[in-house]
Amino acid sequence: MNHNSTPVAVPTRAKIALFTACLFWAASFIATKTALETVPPITVVTLRMIVSALCFLVWFLAAGRIIKYGGLRWLGRLFILSLFGTGLHYGIQTIGLKYTTASNASLYAVTGPITITIIAALFLGEKVTRKKLLGIGLAILGVMIVMGIDTLTSFELKGNMLGDLLVLTSIAMWGVFAVLSKDMTTKIGAVDLTAMVTFMGAIYMIPLGLMEMGTENFSITTIRLEAWLAIAFLGVTCSFLATLLYVYGLQETEAQKAAVYLYTIPPMTYVIAAFYLGETMKLQLLLGSVIVFLGVYLTERG
Repeated sequence: MNHNSTPVAVPTRAKIALFTACLFWAASFIATKTALETVPPITVVTLRMIVSALCFLVWFLAAGRIIKYGGLRWLGRLFILSLFGTGLHYGIQTIGLKYTTASNASLYAVTGPITITIIAALFLGEKVTRKKLLGIGLAILGVMIVMGIDTLTSFELKGNMLGDLLVLTSIAMWGVFAVLSKDMTTKIGAVDLTAMVTFMGAIYMIPLGLMEMGTENFSITTIRLEAWLAIAFLGVTCSFLATLLYVYGLQETEAQKAAVYLYTIPPMTYVIAAFYLGETMKLQLLLGSVIVFLGVYLTERG
């Protein structure tokens, strides 16, 4: 890690990787909503993780790639990363969304990059410059403008405490994953790291998924094609490609600079939803998006 006073530019390939990852995550909102209409949350996460793990398995077999075992301590750290970044993270967030409003969840999501900035400053020694703070502040302002006054005023604490706590917990977990995975990525590479945490996540989510199907008397044979397509999209693009791209971006730049890209998700979600649902894009979306990207630009140069 470079600690010189001169800011290190984010490589173009890292920018593309981070932006693409956030684009996939923005689209995941609609896919998750579609899947949850007919499939229980833990089952959705389990199937999503299995699809993602199979993607990595095919990739590794085609490339003749083998991950070298690095010892029990190495394995233990990967297991912790899998909890914070894949299965348990997805599970807690998906369950939380059942018990809180979309407005609350979207507002709490804004705290993600802030969490990463704090953790990266404490544990990676990354400097929090004025330009970074200004960039993060502008990105938050842009997200608020995109959400609009109706979303902000619909925030409700009463009756949503369980869901709010779960969503906040999942966001904090991702922050820990983003920071801790950076060090591991430099040691074993983005592909191997993402593959290992995905495999582990799929393994321990399977019994949890089976348990949920048993208690809810649910069978995967009843899942409709629309839900299967949504789950496949979540597994291939959001858990496999997006996580791989984001971890690669982390490898190429500071955790704080990678984190601010997460603020592009709300504007892109609104744009995708507008096209998907045929809604008209409002001026607040365009204005907020410009401010978000300005914030990303400033943070990159901080």
